[in-house]
Amino acid sequence: MRGVAVAVAVLSRRPLALRGGALRSPLLLCGVLTLALLLVVSCGGGGSGTGNGDGGQPPGAPAGVTAEAGSATSVHVMWNTVAAASARVSRYEVYRGTTKVKEVPGSEHMVDVIRLRPSTTYAFTVRARDAEGRLGPRSREVRATTPAATAADRSAPSRPSDLRGRAVGDRAVQLSWSASTDDRGVLSYDVHQGETKVHSVGGNQTATVVTGLRPGTRYSFTVRARDAADNLSPPGASLRLTTPGRGAAPAAAPTGFRASSHRSEGAYHIDLSWVPPRVDGVITEYQVHLDGRPATSVVYGGEAPRDRATYSFYAGREAGVSHRVRIRARLPDGTWGGFSTERTVTTGPGR
Repeated sequence: MRGVAVAVAVLSRRPLALRGGALRSPLLLCGVLTLALLLVVSCGGGGSGTGNGDGGQPPGAPAGVTAEAGSATSVHVMWNTVAAASARVSRYEVYRGTTKVKEVPGSEHMVDVIRLRPSTTYAFTVRARDAEGRLGPRSREVRATTPAATAADRSAPSRPSDLRGRAVGDRAVQLSWSASTDDRGVLSYDVHQGETKVHSVGGNQTATVVTGLRPGTRYSFTVRARDAADNLSPPGASLRLTTPGRGAAPAAAPTGFRASSHRSEGAYHIDLSWVPPRVDGVITEYQVHLDGRPATSVVYGGEAPRDRATYSFYAGREAGVSHRVRIRARLPDGTWGGFSTERTVTTGPGR
């Protein structure tokens, strides 16, 4: 506003003389119009350079934040996913006190904070950041206390048994199981959906609700017990549940899939590109199938691509070899999506 203050000071030296409702001096009229323009620009009225560009709002504060000690040196933090006001959440930032200790993609809503001290109380908050880089406010603060360290404990808890469950609506399931035993006590239970850990509860709990699922989808769950020394039990028997819903829609698959090859330093590489499937959340992992079998995984640790993704991998030194290649994404709920169109690619010219 300094420029506006100067303009007002200059204009105030000339009295406003009116005749018939009009300004007497054309120069003074120009000055008044200049002042009006300065006020509009400085206050952001009618202009397009407003700092936020699209005028969007940052994501809200994550709700449902919980923290449970996972061992004497770790705490498991969970929260509910946030729907951003003007763009999808790109990532979540987890803070211990005022220090950022973890950052995860927007498709995830849980972390294990490790390298903590035994017998210590910690405070955690979570913030969401959208694709435009806007950082939302902190969640409410939650606290967790790590238990005392146990010396020379190498005995894992027994596996949880009698896993039972049912669908609760079309996007959640309720699970329960029989308690494990341990010579020092069970500290927590980890719930896995397929190969992915999706939930954790305290050792005094033998039931929980897993949310963020998709309607009409079949899931497989297992539970493992953990003690204060971070010994992990074998998984209990798996439980398969299907969420109600249409279930007829095909799983989300990458589109626009392309495959080619190039030669570099005496070897051939296969180059892939695709458009990520449109889902609620961010996709951070893909699986590449070569000639009908899994060949490699693509995992994004930072900003995952949203518009077009690319990847290149080694295919050998022999020219003229044809391969069939396709790709699929691990969806935010932990399940694999559908495969892309299969492409055939040949490594260089044939002999």
